[in-house]
Amino acid sequence: MRVKTSITLPADLQARIERTDSNRSAFLERAARVYLARVEQADRGRRDIAIIHRDARRLNREALETLEHQILP
Repeated sequence: MRVKTSITLPADLQARIERTDSNRSAFLERAARVYLARVEQADRGRRDIAIIHRDARRLNREALETLEHQILP
């Protein structure tokens, strides 16, 4: 379902959009989807880094224990 909305843009930005694509709605929809995908990806990255930092000490200890068992006598 599509919803009609009205936005106000600076004239120079609107002109650039129209030079790129004569269908402003389609252009703005694509731009919004690309921007939102980047925001969501950045959010996932921040969450992943938080998890890595939270578990880093335990993971490092486990890695060290694994390496110690691999050392030849």
